Amino acid sequence: MSDSSAPQWITGLMESLGAPGAGIAIALENLFPPIPSEVILPLAGFTAATGQMNLVAVLVWTTIGSVVGAVALYWVGALLGRDRTVAIAAKIPLLKVADIEKTEAWFNKHGTKAVFFGRMLPIFRSLISVPAGIERMPLPIFLGLTTLGSAIWNTLFVMAGYLLGDNWETVTEYVSVYSKVVLAVAALAVLIFLGVRVFRPGGGQRRG
Repeated sequence: MSDSSAPQWITGLMESLGAPGAGIAIALENLFPPIPSEVILPLAGFTAATGQMNLVAVLVWTTIGSVVGAVALYWVGALLGRDRTVAIAAKIPLLKVADIEKTEAWFNKHGTKAVFFGRMLPIFRSLISVPAGIERMPLPIFLGLTTLGSAIWNTLFVMAGYLLGDNWETVTEYVSVYSKVVLAVAALAVLIFLGVRVFRPGGGQRRG
């Protein structure tokens, strides 16, 4: 692993702790999205292919890590709560309390799908846990959806690294493109929202 382009602390965790080290790295990736899961997971798969870690253990521990990180962010949202969220939103330029209410209504209707599929979107796979906590999605449902979505995402990338062997780093190139597309779409959506809010008549006025 010393020749890989992965950050040294990631390879250090895996070399020192094995599969649990990969799980810890993934838990941290959930809390700090810039940490690249697209590097951690294929590298863990490749390491399993070399016999240094057990493949099943890698899949189990990385999924545990994903769930632990997601639950931590869920409780951040739960502690923040709806009232604090609305109070913060009221202080943000161009954002209205009505926007929070619409988002809340949308999440109450589509939250289960958002949590499940959100686990497969860069950046959002971490952030989706916060509104789930704010809206107090029942914890057993949140855990079930998060575990299933995380297991699918992790298995795809761990197995890619396992099957590609020495070429595991090619996975990161494709995922990097995917991540950029997702972020570009998100940025475009924000720009459209801001444009409508600024240029629509009465768009800059707040409603209580």
